[in-house]
Amino acid sequence: MSTAFTSDITGAVVDSLEGTADPRLREVLGALVRHLHDFVRETEPTMAEWESAIAFLTATGQTCTDTRQEFILLSDVLGVSMLVETLNADRAGTGATESTVLGPFHLTESPVRELGADIDLVGSGEPCVVSGRVRSADGTPVPGAVLDVWQASAEGYYDVQQPGVQPPGNGRGLFTADAEGRFWFRTCVPSPYPIPTDGPVGDLLRATGRHPYRPAHIHFIVSAEGHAPVTTHIFVAGSDHLDSDAVFAVKKSLVQDFDETDDPSLAREFGVPNPFRQARFDLVLNPERS
Repeated sequence: MSTAFTSDITGAVVDSLEGTADPRLREVLGALVRHLHDFVRETEPTMAEWESAIAFLTATGQTCTDTRQEFILLSDVLGVSMLVETLNADRAGTGATESTVLGPFHLTESPVRELGADIDLVGSGEPCVVSGRVRSADGTPVPGAVLDVWQASAEGYYDVQQPGVQPPGNGRGLFTADAEGRFWFRTCVPSPYPIPTDGPVGDLLRATGRHPYRPAHIHFIVSAEGHAPVTTHIFVAGSDHLDSDAVFAVKKSLVQDFDETDDPSLAREFGVPNPFRQARFDLVLNPERS
């Protein structure tokens, strides 16, 4: 194929977008066409490879359900999700808890729970109390902050992966911080687990010789009026795969100790067996920019 023709077709496609009313959409689509065409020129795929790529994307879409998002998983394992999170966090300014990926198993409506509630509804893991404070970057507490929390079971599965085994909402909770920005809830210590490998993303990992494992973590989305929300994880210090997360989401500041605590009176206060684990940390929000 001649260089002149490949150059002309890129310009023709970009020019066809000039009538796009939304300027941001026009900018994004134009950049996509230019970079995608450059990728094709660099790699020179055969027709069979092009057909394989189309089949892969088709299978990715067909794998998506109301409770599973294979395209997010694909974005995760290619590092795109982490890159988008980091760029958006940089625009929000410094000082807040570092952000990380949303992941494919977030639900839009986590069950509302009271502070101190237990989100481990099956009781199969090592008991743990998670507590801390939501504060603004200037150090002041953020009363009434909302914390959307979700995690896998001690066996490494989210509730939506095991309908009929885990009750709906297991490992999930929507909490409201108290008047001093404090939060606390009971759960089990999370375990490392593999991301789903029974779909096209799993095929991709196997083809590239990559493992599917994520280090142990708890997800948070923290939001409050007048503040920019933060999507983040808290990782368990000492967990396997902290240095090789399948979705590239680990940041050193998000790794926290889950300390073993042997204190019968404190265990009674929290309503957990003794001994138990404790994780304590602050979650920090930046004020919204005007």
